[in-house]
Amino acid sequence: MIPTLFAGLVFGLGLIVAIGAQNAFVLRQGLRREHVLLVVAICAVSDLLLICLGTAGVGAVIASNRTLLTVVTLAGVAVLLWYGFTAARRAIRPEALVAEGAEAPRVPATKVALTALALTWLNPHVYLDTVVLLGSVSASYASPWAFAAGAGVASLLWFSTLGFGARLLRPVFARPTAWRVFDVAVALVMVGIAVSLLLSLRGGH
Repeated sequence: MIPTLFAGLVFGLGLIVAIGAQNAFVLRQGLRREHVLLVVAICAVSDLLLICLGTAGVGAVIASNRTLLTVVTLAGVAVLLWYGFTAARRAIRPEALVAEGAEAPRVPATKVALTALALTWLNPHVYLDTVVLLGSVSASYASPWAFAAGAGVASLLWFSTLGFGARLLRPVFARPTAWRVFDVAVALVMVGIAVSLLLSLRGGH
């Protein structure tokens, strides 16, 4: 049981520790110290639900249904492009790059929550990695739910570290230039992922 739990923990960290829309959003909220607990909770709980769906066999259904997979992918591409556009717009407009929480305009909790939900549930990489891939790997273990539990712990640890640990980087992001570089990088990554998804979708037909 313990080795399987540890395997799930390591595998979960391997999937989630990467530059992506969700992680970039959590990091940004952590740097701004804005609704961090809300964002971390949404991302961690959503990941746990998706891991459970994959372990229960839903991943196999999505992977085998070409139409469903196409719809999920296109929806994800739209979300990624929109987030990339907003990041690029922030990089162009200096007034949106103020790092100090007291000066930067606060975003309503509802908007932050909806963005976190969209970047999680409309992200095709989440389904392909967390539901399909992790679900398939967990099925190869004698105790698949122990593997899933390990992956769930990895998700909670990562999002908590990323969100609440981001404050350590605040001295770096106290300069508008740092925010500009960060947002440009986010925009490029989001567009790059969206293009790769479109190409993979086209190659699948």
